[in-house]
Amino acid sequence: MESFWSEVSGKMKDAFDKVEDKSKKDLNLIKSIPAMLSFLSDLDDDEVLMWLDQARKIKKRRTPKFPPINGDFYDTREYLNADEKLVLDSVRRFMIEEIEPIATEYWMKGEFPFQIIEKMKRLNIMGLTYNKNLGGQERSNLLEGMVGEEIARIDVSICTFFGVHAGLAMNSVYHCGSPEQIEEFIPPMIAMEKIGAFGLTEPEVGSAASMGLTTTCKREGDTWTINGEKKWIGNATFADIIIIWAKDEDDHQVKGFIVDRNTNGLETEKIEDKMSLRIVQNAIIRMKNVKVSEERRLQRANSFKDTARVLKMTRAGVAWQAVGCARGAYEHTLDYTMKRRQFDRPIAGFQMTQDLLSQMLSQLTAMQCMVARLSSLQDQGSMSDEQASLAKVFCTVGCRTITSMSRELMGANGILISNKVARFLGDAEALYSYEGTKQINSLVVGRAITGLSAFV
Repeated sequence: MESFWSEVSGKMKDAFDKVEDKSKKDLNLIKSIPAMLSFLSDLDDDEVLMWLDQARKIKKRRTPKFPPINGDFYDTREYLNADEKLVLDSVRRFMIEEIEPIATEYWMKGEFPFQIIEKMKRLNIMGLTYNKNLGGQERSNLLEGMVGEEIARIDVSICTFFGVHAGLAMNSVYHCGSPEQIEEFIPPMIAMEKIGAFGLTEPEVGSAASMGLTTTCKREGDTWTINGEKKWIGNATFADIIIIWAKDEDDHQVKGFIVDRNTNGLETEKIEDKMSLRIVQNAIIRMKNVKVSEERRLQRANSFKDTARVLKMTRAGVAWQAVGCARGAYEHTLDYTMKRRQFDRPIAGFQMTQDLLSQMLSQLTAMQCMVARLSSLQDQGSMSDEQASLAKVFCTVGCRTITSMSRELMGANGILISNKVARFLGDAEALYSYEGTKQINSLVVGRAITGLSAFV
């Protein structure tokens, strides 16, 4: 009982002390009023009004109340059903908790955080649109696109890893493989027990891949021999299987092969000196008399038109990646402007800052609405090559613009990798170029709207 009254009396004493302190402060304020009135009496009317205006501004500066940061201004997320939103939420938590704390470190080192693969398995986001009997979920392309946006919003390199494996490599098998090949390879790829890569681009052949591949394949009985080089192949240094595209020496058509990375005659060399997507393990692949069985040839890939079917789908994915990259840059920059103070106020309250933020958000929102419609067309089975190309052009150009504005708003701090926007700025350059350059995709669109081909 004694300790109880001791505690109560202590709390009462603290309360009285606080009241006494407040009374002293109020008394001091009252005592200062004559001096303030004397000061104001010496000012003319305009000076008094200016002084009061500055006093009001100072009060506002001290207690700014900022709304939540949200780069989805038109609520495109609302196109998803409740179950799909839960999937998206799980991806966001994973990216914030597991990737964001390490992204800058691994980007600077140019290394891939292999420890995340086991954790990504639990997300179950590979093969979202695939049949359930293969381990897929039969969900919408819209959800898969938004998953890509969420990943790229934190780090574009991890999204590229996702896109190469779940997009390029898996789609090659799923859409160009035989039923037996699909049954053999797709389930372990969905489970991430086998990681895939996609080998199309070559050291001297990028945009001209449809006709100019120098990697060759030749059949002798039930064995194919592949010779040549590939470049910029993501995941190639550690993937279990690599989809290799080569020109048949006999009929001059492009064929696809499922090649084990450890096959004799196949070597990979990591590309080191990149300014973009530094976490992605891009490699040069050299193949000398690589032997592949007929069973590993993609049975429904008999010309470059089949390769293009895969590229059409992944171009839609890259458009979503660009949206995510731009959104990440925009949201980080908005947060920065709320915290960065100049002239004793947040720079978010400056007119030129708000003008640039509005321009960024306008571009970002237009991009989001475009890719949402594109995925809707994809879900209907009516998405065309030119529609995918238009989205890829618009969104990657917009991403470049938004990340550049982000860097501008952050001033000198914008070139620091630790402030994240510089990382988005660098990664935007890769998005602008891969899966078909801006110019090549523009020509695909131009051919569709004019009826005339401008390709050489």
